[in-house]
Amino acid sequence: MVYAYIMMLFVVIFYAGNILTGRAINELPPFTIAFFRLAVAFIVTLPLGLRSAWRYRHKFLKYKKPFLIMTLTGITFFNTFIYSALQFTTSANVSVLEAVIPVATVVLSAILLKERLRNVQLLGVLISLLGAVWVVLDGNIFSLAAMNWNIGDAIMIGAIISWAVYSILVNKYMHLFPQFGALFVMSGISAVVLLPIVMVEWFITGVPTELKIPSNMLGLTYLGIFPSFIALIFYNRAVGKLGASQASIFLNFLPVVTMIGAYLWLDETITLMKIAGALVVISGVILTTKKRKEMTESNIRQAVNEID
Repeated sequence: MVYAYIMMLFVVIFYAGNILTGRAINELPPFTIAFFRLAVAFIVTLPLGLRSAWRYRHKFLKYKKPFLIMTLTGITFFNTFIYSALQFTTSANVSVLEAVIPVATVVLSAILLKERLRNVQLLGVLISLLGAVWVVLDGNIFSLAAMNWNIGDAIMIGAIISWAVYSILVNKYMHLFPQFGALFVMSGISAVVLLPIVMVEWFITGVPTELKIPSNMLGLTYLGIFPSFIALIFYNRAVGKLGASQASIFLNFLPVVTMIGAYLWLDETITLMKIAGALVVISGVILTTKKRKEMTESNIRQAVNEID
């Protein structure tokens, strides 16, 4: 049990590192960051996933449509949205807005799957939304109409929707595929999809000379190994030990860890208003997702065991 808690601690650190590193190397264009991140992940998963991907090739072909949608939403474009947002806004804002994803997933499930929301879930949705807006506006909630919105905060809406769609499909389909094989195929497909986009990006902006900077190369390597691979493996293992409810609660600490890292590493200013907004978002997420997690915990645990 203690081992599972330690794994979840590293998951939060690695995911916070994804945001902080993306912010630190944002002199690179966003599609370039996303492409090299996935290229590294593809190379890392190659020896572990190639054999199982080939063994389950008929499954991948049979469920190619949902698998492709999962790949595009969760792997290809989710982090691309994040790295694009980090070109314009702070890592603290991105981490808080990313924490709204569980709420968005519940709302999208109600719309697409006709799942009924209880009053406490609706209250949680409103609280989380208020907290997210509070952070973006740094507490100036009454100046909403006159606010010049940061384009980075708006781009994060795309990331939130992408991961919400991915989460819904994962609960239904991911257990059909081998864990390492799925990561291998998803990384490969995503790299192929992003390659022509990167070529266009380089044609417009020029080949980024910053790729040669050792710190940027190290950052891209980190993104491809730790948040893209190790964190996901740790999370799946922890869910198998703790259950989805307890494991997911740890992810609510992502804004806190990211804010601390942004203050220490990136010299970002963290105001009391942002801290208060982050706590409000976390409270809303817990309210919104508690009942849903309890209902689906056994199914998710079974799916993780099948993948493992």
